[in-house]
Parts: sequence; structure tokens; C-alpha cells
Amino acid sequence: MFFDSHAHYDDRRFDEDREVLLNNMQQNNISYILNAAADIDSSRKCIKLAEKYDFIYASVGVHPHNAAEMTEDTIDLLKDLANAPKVVAIGEIGLDYYYNHSPKDVQKHWFRRQIQLAKALDMPVIIHNRDAHADVMDIVTSEDISSIGGVFHCYSGSWEMAQKIISMGIHISIGGPVTFKNAVKSLEVVKKLPMDQLLIETDCPYLTPVPHRGKRNDSTYMRFTAQKIAEIKGISLEAVALQTMENAKKLFGIEDIDNTM
Repeated sequence: MFFDSHAHYDDRRFDEDREVLLNNMQQNNISYILNAAADIDSSRKCIKLAEKYDFIYASVGVHPHNAAEMTEDTIDLLKDLANAPKVVAIGEIGLDYYYNHSPKDVQKHWFRRQIQLAKALDMPVIIHNRDAHADVMDIVTSEDISSIGGVFHCYSGSWEMAQKIISMGIHISIGGPVTFKNAVKSLEVVKKLPMDQLLIETDCPYLTPVPHRGKRNDSTYMRFTAQKIAEIKGISLEAVALQTMENAKKLFGIEDIDNTM
């Protein structure tokens, strides 16, 4: 049974079959899903999905693509949304210098503010980092996210950078790209990464693993990513599923929520 630590089932690409797909998740060995937000509207949709499905949990936050839309009122809205019972993280937040949909200085400002919000709420953060390694590391270090924990989702950096991340007690999540032919850095990271700081994800509908690359991704394809990790580390698929499940539940406080519901 798997924990998909990062998915986007509020995405319009699931509009035609979302309910059928989600109703069959647990029959396909998916025990938990963290549905990650991208903006205020997405945050609200994540909460609604978590309310409808007992195995789905939510984050709230604004993706760097949408940082230019943010104001202090947005932070206040996120604070209110984070009070929903199954919201377990602030994210996905971070920097994206590949697309630069928002100016870099604006991205950095609101990344810091959302980390500060997470610290005020004592919630972990879900970090998006694309082509912005130095600035992301500067911000997470100066803001000291080690006190709240978090995860670099769909990690694409080097092992040297990963060492700095895990030294802060932050998790690293691996997705479908680890199955791609050009995944040289990812193979080294997975091989050396301690199992207790590893998460797995789909980032669906994006980043579909081989052998289904090119199709819309969903959580039922997670086993291909997990199998690749098992091969790299020389352990069983079951060991990968169990340890990453435990890691995600601990990071997001899922057991505590389950026990109070």
C-alpha cells in the first residue's frame, strides 16, 4: 500500500473521471494521497476533496507561478484555510526560474512569507524548486525550516544539495522522472538517501513514469516509481512502500488526525 505524497486531483484533466478514479484508489493499493494546492482556488478544492474522501489530505498554498497575484490578504486567507481539519501542510511553495511566470524577487518574497506562515501554524512545508537551487537553499536555511519540517517535492538536485537538505531534517520526494533514461542525478540521490527521509509521489497529472510516460499520470502508476527505487537500493518493493508510508504519515501528522476523527 502506497502514500502518494504529492498529487493534483483538482486539476481539470481529471474532470471527466475524477470520481471513478478516486473511488478505485484503495483497490489499487493506494492508502493515502496528499493533494497539493497551487493557489487560493486550488487550496479550496483540495480541502473539498479531503472532506469527500477519507484517504485524501490537503495542503494550502500558492505556487511560485502565481506569486505575483499574492498580497498580505492572501496570507490571511491561507491562514484561515489552514484551519480545515485535514489540511496538513503549507504548499506547494517555492521558486521556479524555468518559467518565471512571476518576477524572481516577488517569488522570493512570498516564498519567505509562506514559510513564516507555516512556522506560525507549526505546519510542514512542501517545496517546489525548479532551476533555483541556490536561492531556494538560501531561503530555507535563513528561515530555518528545520523547526517545522518539510519536503522538497519531485527532487531534481544533486546529492551534494540533498545532503544539506537532509541535514536540516527535511525530506526528499522522488517521482516518475527517476524512471527516465536521463535520470543520472536522481539515481545517485536515491542510492545514497537514508530511507527514513524518503517520500514518493506522482505529481499527477504530470511526470508519468516509464512505461506510461506521455500519458496522464495518476496514483495507480506509483508502483513503477517505487519499483525503480527498490531496484536502485537493492530492497523489496514492499520495504519501499512501508517506509515511505511511515515517513509521510509522520511528516504530515496523519496518524494524529486519524485518531481524532
